[in-house]
Amino acid sequence: MLRLAAFDMDGTLVDVASSWGAVHAHFGEQNADGLRRFLADEIDDEEFICSDIAIWRRHLPELSLDDLEAILEGVPLMPGAASLFDGLRAQGVTTAIVSGGIDLLARRVARELRIDVALANGFRVTSSGRLTGEGIVRVPIHGKEQVLAALQRQLGVTPEETASVGNSEIDVGLFRRSRLGVAFLPEDEAVRLRADRVIAERDLGRVLEALVRFPVG
Repeated sequence: MLRLAAFDMDGTLVDVASSWGAVHAHFGEQNADGLRRFLADEIDDEEFICSDIAIWRRHLPELSLDDLEAILEGVPLMPGAASLFDGLRAQGVTTAIVSGGIDLLARRVARELRIDVALANGFRVTSSGRLTGEGIVRVPIHGKEQVLAALQRQLGVTPEETASVGNSEIDVGLFRRSRLGVAFLPEDEAVRLRADRVIAERDLGRVLEALVRFPVG
Protein backbone atom coordinates (compact mmCIF):
# COMPACT_ATOMS: atom_id res chain seq x y z
CA MET A 1 0.00 0.00 0.00
CA LEU A 2 1.02 3.61 -0.43
CA ARG A 3 2.47 4.96 2.82
CA LEU A 4 4.64 7.89 1.69
CA ALA A 5 4.24 10.43 -1.12
CA ALA A 6 7.23 12.71 -1.78
CA PHE A 7 6.95 15.89 -3.82
CA ASP A 8 9.22 18.33 -5.54
CA MET A 9 8.09 21.91 -4.84
CA ASP A 10 9.16 24.42 -7.51
CA GLY A 11 7.08 23.91 -10.63
CA THR A 12 5.20 21.07 -8.94
CA LEU A 13 3.47 22.26 -5.76
CA VAL A 14 3.87 25.96 -6.55
CA ASP A 15 3.16 27.68 -9.84
CA VAL A 16 6.64 29.15 -10.36
CA ALA A 17 9.58 27.44 -11.98
CA SER A 18 11.98 28.34 -9.16
CA SER A 19 11.62 29.87 -5.70
CA TRP A 20 15.17 31.21 -6.08
CA GLY A 21 14.16 32.70 -9.42
CA ALA A 22 11.11 34.31 -7.80
CA VAL A 23 13.38 36.26 -5.44
CA HIS A 24 15.68 37.22 -8.31
CA ALA A 25 12.67 38.44 -10.29
CA HIS A 26 11.59 40.61 -7.35
CA PHE A 27 14.92 42.41 -7.57
CA GLY A 28 14.95 42.43 -11.38
CA GLU A 29 17.93 40.08 -11.40
CA GLN A 30 19.04 36.61 -12.44
CA ASN A 31 22.02 34.41 -11.65
CA ALA A 32 23.00 33.00 -15.01
CA ASP A 33 26.69 33.07 -14.11
CA GLY A 34 26.14 31.14 -10.89
CA LEU A 35 24.09 28.55 -12.75
CA ARG A 36 26.77 28.20 -15.42
CA ARG A 37 29.49 27.72 -12.82
CA PHE A 38 27.38 25.20 -10.87
CA LEU A 39 26.60 23.13 -13.95
CA ALA A 40 30.31 23.17 -14.82
CA ASP A 41 31.12 21.85 -11.30
CA GLU A 42 33.09 25.01 -10.52
CA ILE A 43 30.98 25.68 -7.42
CA ASP A 44 28.93 23.42 -5.13
CA ASP A 45 25.37 23.78 -3.83
CA GLU A 46 26.30 26.00 -0.89
CA GLU A 47 28.46 28.28 -3.04
CA PHE A 48 25.57 28.52 -5.52
CA ILE A 49 23.28 29.70 -2.72
CA CYS A 50 25.92 32.20 -1.60
CA SER A 51 26.06 33.63 -5.11
CA ASP A 52 22.28 34.11 -5.06
CA ILE A 53 22.38 35.88 -1.69
CA ALA A 54 25.19 38.17 -2.84
CA ILE A 55 23.02 39.38 -5.73
CA TRP A 56 20.04 40.07 -3.47
CA ARG A 57 22.15 41.92 -0.91
CA ARG A 58 23.35 44.34 -3.53
CA HIS A 59 19.76 45.62 -3.50
CA LEU A 60 19.02 45.12 0.19
CA PRO A 61 22.22 44.85 2.27
CA GLU A 62 20.31 44.11 5.49
CA LEU A 63 18.20 41.38 3.87
CA SER A 64 16.31 39.35 6.47
CA LEU A 65 14.19 36.21 6.60
CA ASP A 66 11.15 38.46 7.05
CA ASP A 67 12.02 40.23 3.80
CA LEU A 68 12.27 36.93 1.96
CA GLU A 69 9.03 35.63 3.43
CA ALA A 70 7.26 38.78 2.22
CA ILE A 71 8.70 38.33 -1.28
CA LEU A 72 7.71 34.67 -1.43
CA GLU A 73 4.23 35.28 -0.03
CA GLY A 74 3.04 36.03 -3.55
CA VAL A 75 4.10 32.63 -4.93
CA PRO A 76 0.86 30.74 -5.70
CA LEU A 77 0.07 27.12 -5.08
CA MET A 78 -0.42 24.96 -8.15
CA PRO A 79 -4.12 24.49 -9.02
CA GLY A 80 -5.57 21.37 -7.43
CA ALA A 81 -3.02 21.27 -4.59
CA ALA A 82 -5.60 21.39 -1.79
CA SER A 83 -7.71 18.57 -3.21
CA LEU A 84 -4.62 16.42 -3.75
CA PHE A 85 -3.45 16.66 -0.15
CA ASP A 86 -6.94 16.41 1.29
CA GLY A 87 -7.27 13.13 -0.59
CA LEU A 88 -3.90 11.76 0.54
CA ARG A 89 -4.57 12.74 4.14
CA ALA A 90 -7.94 10.95 4.01
CA GLN A 91 -6.08 7.78 3.02
CA GLY A 92 -3.55 8.11 5.84
CA VAL A 93 -0.60 8.71 3.51
CA THR A 94 2.42 10.54 4.96
CA THR A 95 3.41 13.45 2.70
CA ALA A 96 6.76 15.18 2.24
CA ILE A 97 8.36 18.01 0.30
CA VAL A 98 11.87 17.15 -0.94
CA SER A 99 13.01 20.30 -2.69
CA GLY A 100 16.15 22.15 -3.67
CA GLY A 101 14.07 25.30 -3.30
CA ILE A 102 13.84 27.77 -0.42
CA ASP A 103 12.78 26.41 2.97
CA LEU A 104 10.74 29.51 3.85
CA LEU A 105 8.41 28.77 0.97
CA ALA A 106 8.44 25.01 1.65
CA ARG A 107 7.33 25.60 5.23
CA ARG A 108 4.56 27.95 4.12
CA VAL A 109 3.32 25.42 1.57
CA ALA A 110 3.48 22.67 4.20
CA ARG A 111 1.41 24.75 6.61
CA GLU A 112 -1.22 25.61 4.02
CA LEU A 113 -1.54 22.06 2.67
CA ARG A 114 -0.86 20.27 6.00
CA ILE A 115 2.11 18.38 4.57
CA ASP A 116 3.90 16.27 7.19
CA VAL A 117 7.58 16.88 6.30
CA ALA A 118 9.24 19.81 4.51
CA LEU A 119 12.88 19.43 3.44
CA ALA A 120 14.43 22.31 1.50
CA ASN A 121 17.43 24.65 1.57
CA GLY A 122 17.88 27.74 3.68
CA PHE A 123 20.07 30.47 5.06
CA ARG A 124 22.34 31.15 7.99
CA VAL A 125 21.21 34.24 9.86
CA THR A 126 22.27 36.53 12.67
CA SER A 127 20.42 36.68 16.00
CA SER A 128 18.21 39.42 14.48
CA GLY A 129 17.25 37.25 11.47
CA ARG A 130 19.45 38.97 8.90
CA LEU A 131 21.21 36.79 6.33
CA THR A 132 24.93 36.27 6.90
CA GLY A 133 25.52 35.42 3.24
CA GLU A 134 25.90 31.67 3.86
CA GLY A 135 23.45 28.95 2.89
CA ILE A 136 22.20 25.73 4.47
CA VAL A 137 22.04 22.75 2.12
CA ARG A 138 19.57 20.08 3.18
CA VAL A 139 18.61 18.89 -0.32
CA PRO A 140 21.51 18.99 -2.80
CA ILE A 141 20.27 19.61 -6.33
CA HIS A 142 21.65 16.28 -7.49
CA GLY A 143 21.10 14.47 -4.17
CA LYS A 144 17.34 14.02 -3.85
CA GLU A 145 17.61 10.23 -3.98
CA GLN A 146 19.82 10.14 -0.88
CA VAL A 147 17.57 12.60 0.98
CA LEU A 148 14.48 10.50 0.25
CA ALA A 149 16.33 7.33 1.28
CA ALA A 150 17.19 8.90 4.64
CA LEU A 151 13.57 9.98 5.14
CA GLN A 152 12.33 6.48 4.32
CA ARG A 153 14.69 5.00 6.91
CA GLN A 154 13.52 7.55 9.47
CA LEU A 155 9.86 6.75 8.84
CA GLY A 156 10.31 3.01 8.44
CA VAL A 157 8.91 3.12 4.89
CA THR A 158 10.25 1.13 1.94
CA PRO A 159 10.63 2.32 -1.67
CA GLU A 160 7.86 -0.18 -2.57
CA GLU A 161 5.51 1.80 -0.30
CA THR A 162 6.54 5.16 -1.77
CA ALA A 163 5.36 7.36 -4.64
CA SER A 164 7.07 10.53 -5.80
CA VAL A 165 6.09 13.49 -7.97
CA GLY A 166 8.36 15.92 -9.80
CA ASN A 167 8.76 17.93 -12.96
CA SER A 168 12.43 17.82 -14.00
CA GLU A 169 15.49 15.64 -14.48
CA ILE A 170 16.54 16.54 -10.93
CA ASP A 171 13.54 14.56 -9.65
CA VAL A 172 14.49 11.30 -11.35
CA GLY A 173 16.40 10.40 -8.18
CA LEU A 174 13.10 10.47 -6.29
CA PHE A 175 11.64 8.07 -8.84
CA ARG A 176 14.50 5.63 -8.27
CA ARG A 177 13.51 5.38 -4.60
CA SER A 178 9.80 4.92 -5.36
CA ARG A 179 7.48 2.24 -6.66
CA LEU A 180 5.56 4.92 -8.59
CA GLY A 181 7.04 8.05 -10.15
CA VAL A 182 4.75 10.75 -11.54
CA ALA A 183 6.02 13.45 -13.90
CA PHE A 184 3.81 16.50 -13.43
CA LEU A 185 4.07 19.18 -16.15
CA PRO A 186 7.42 17.66 -17.19
CA GLU A 187 10.10 20.17 -18.16
CA ASP A 188 12.41 17.75 -19.92
CA GLU A 189 12.49 14.40 -21.66
CA ALA A 190 14.53 12.73 -18.91
CA VAL A 191 11.80 13.04 -16.28
CA ARG A 192 9.13 12.12 -18.81
CA LEU A 193 10.94 8.94 -19.83
CA ARG A 194 11.68 7.79 -16.27
CA ALA A 195 8.16 8.35 -14.95
CA ASP A 196 5.49 5.68 -14.60
CA ARG A 197 2.77 8.30 -15.14
CA VAL A 198 2.90 11.62 -16.97
CA ILE A 199 0.40 14.38 -16.24
CA ALA A 200 0.52 17.35 -18.62
CA GLU A 201 -2.56 19.12 -17.27
CA ARG A 202 -2.02 22.01 -14.84
CA ASP A 203 -4.10 20.39 -12.11
CA LEU A 204 -2.58 18.54 -9.17
CA GLY A 205 -5.91 16.86 -8.61
CA ARG A 206 -4.96 14.62 -11.54
CA VAL A 207 -2.00 13.39 -9.49
CA LEU A 208 -4.38 12.04 -6.85
CA GLU A 209 -6.00 9.91 -9.54
CA ALA A 210 -2.60 8.39 -10.34
CA LEU A 211 -1.72 7.79 -6.69
CA VAL A 212 -4.99 6.10 -5.74
CA ARG A 213 -4.18 3.56 -8.47
CA PHE A 214 -0.88 2.80 -6.70
CA PRO A 215 0.49 -0.47 -8.12
CA VAL A 216 0.52 -3.47 -5.80
CA GLY A 217 1.86 -6.97 -6.07
